Amino acid sequence: MRFFNTAGPTNAKDHYCIDPLSRINIDDIMMLIEQKKYFVLHAPRQTGKTSCMLALMHHLNKEGKYVCLYANIEAAQGARENVEQAMYDILNELAGRAKYFLKDPFPAEALGNIFIKGGYGTALNQCLTQWSEHLAKPLVLLIDEIDSLIGDTLISVLRQIRSGYDKRPDAFPQSIVLCGVRDIRDYRIHSSREKEIITGGSAFNIKARSLRIGDFNQDEVFSLLDEHIKETGQQFEDKAKELIWYYTSGQPWLVNALAYEVCFEMKEGRDRNKPVTAQMVKDAKENLILRRETHLDQLADKLREERVRRVIEPIINGDMLTGSIPEDDVQYLTDLGLIRRKPSIMVSNPIYMEIIPRMLTSTTQDSISQKSIWYVKPDGTLDMEKLISAFQEFFREHSEHWVERFDYKEAGPQLLMQAFLQRVINSGGQIEREYGLGRMRTDLLVIWRCNKKPDNASLGVEGSNAFVATDSNSLTVSKERVQKIVIELKLLYKSLDKTIKDGVRQTLEYMDRCGTDEGHLIIFDRTEGKSWEEKIFRKEELRQNEKIDTANCTNIDNTKVCKEKKVIIWGM
Repeated sequence: MRFFNTAGPTNAKDHYCIDPLSRINIDDIMMLIEQKKYFVLHAPRQTGKTSCMLALMHHLNKEGKYVCLYANIEAAQGARENVEQAMYDILNELAGRAKYFLKDPFPAEALGNIFIKGGYGTALNQCLTQWSEHLAKPLVLLIDEIDSLIGDTLISVLRQIRSGYDKRPDAFPQSIVLCGVRDIRDYRIHSSREKEIITGGSAFNIKARSLRIGDFNQDEVFSLLDEHIKETGQQFEDKAKELIWYYTSGQPWLVNALAYEVCFEMKEGRDRNKPVTAQMVKDAKENLILRRETHLDQLADKLREERVRRVIEPIINGDMLTGSIPEDDVQYLTDLGLIRRKPSIMVSNPIYMEIIPRMLTSTTQDSISQKSIWYVKPDGTLDMEKLISAFQEFFREHSEHWVERFDYKEAGPQLLMQAFLQRVINSGGQIEREYGLGRMRTDLLVIWRCNKKPDNASLGVEGSNAFVATDSNSLTVSKERVQKIVIELKLLYKSLDKTIKDGVRQTLEYMDRCGTDEGHLIIFDRTEGKSWEEKIFRKEELRQNEKIDTANCTNIDNTKVCKEKKVIIWGM
């Protein structure tokens, strides 16, 4: 039985899959190869690059016009800047794959003489020259993980390829495709020998094009899920399919991981007679986050990088990107798949959007001593006023100490609030988050399951009953009685009156969109020298939103009367 693949290249015999060749512009690629061009194919990790390259190799060899070889040279990464060792590793990889895929022993037989006569500085060039001359057809070489090489090793590989460019196709490959995470033009390569930074564009100025493999589109996500339906007969409810698309935005690993979790890991999902529901997808998503799968753990590791912080921090804050942030930083995060640039710069998908603040505050959450039971009323509803009041006091006493512990200090107040809230909500609810550049706020929607009493012994540790999501329009599929609470977080930038006015309007709009009458606006004042007595306050505003949903209005004597909503404003 086939399954959803989450590790390594896709194999259609074992895995549900989208045709890899349909994910690349095969017409453009064939044109570039026919024109004897050298080009780059790049994409974020675990998006299907290797599967596409292997499929392209088999396609070209089946056509019979070219001899095509795919080679992953990541093994040479261990050689670091030992160019000699790296050349041995790369050429042995080429030779081994030529034997395996092409049944051609020539590269392996030629290696000894190449190193004896020419040395490692020209070994790759000589190997490709001799092999191209030996072959009856033009050679096409697909080199994967090119950006795993570093320093002088990477410079040597690029320059050796460049130096043979004029000999193609009779004595050098007709076309070479370099595959990695980033476009080679964005490489900044430190040369220990030359004691300077060499750009990728300089070392490989023969590149004709850069092509990028994108995420799945919605049709492709649904087609992949349909493969499971055809194979097993197990159905996906429409809302479950839509939620998988929403959570992942088509990121291939996330799509496969979420589908595998719900269909193969979860006991409920293994029953092929039961359809996959939206609630099961939510449970599966939370399981992935809690386990911190390798793909997600790599995301956490990237968050520690300074150039990542320079872009992600203003996104969390809702700021505008300033001119001090290099374009290269934005492009770097785009290449990593952390953000997308259209229609505006934002975190790539809701799962990443959820993971980022949780990973940035995981240690903080563990250190905050708060019990859910403290804030639950006798009727099972959450006393959010009591909770925020407790956070207000906590923030006053401990904010300087806690915020300084964050690497993302500018976003410290918002992160600390989310950590405190997550600690309490975990045992009986979920939090949706919306944030992004230019929003000037972070919107939180707390969904509390009133029918579920928190464990008296619970300290708020995350468990299977905790759901964290980001879709404020489609989450409520449970029949349980739920309480929805909107919390808007804003930093004080201008006057307090203007911040309150804008914040109340935005909070009301979000309340209407989420269908709730309970809303809170929290304003963090980071003005230096201002006393806590000036910062701390609580007030209420009753206001009728200009864009209020008419569902909240009633007709009295043929006059439409709309209910006022209350927003509680907290200063700290």
